[in-house]
Amino acid sequence: MNPMNVFKLKSLLERFKENHPKVPLFFQAATGTLQEGSIIEIKVITTDNKTIVTNMKINSEDMALLEELKNLK
Repeated sequence: MNPMNVFKLKSLLERFKENHPKVPLFFQAATGTLQEGSIIEIKVITTDNKTIVTNMKINSEDMALLEELKNLK
């Protein structure tokens, strides 16, 4: 990965945290409670009031990915 892209991504993530401080806190709390078999649901409500919902059941590969992401801090 291009180091400049990594720097840009880090800057964008920092800006996101500033704009939405509760989101990273939510993910930190959720990550600590996730286990294989947990279900994550994502819901989007558009400005014209349409709703899109999806969910996923966490498997062992997902748990391994989450562990790797935690170690990147």
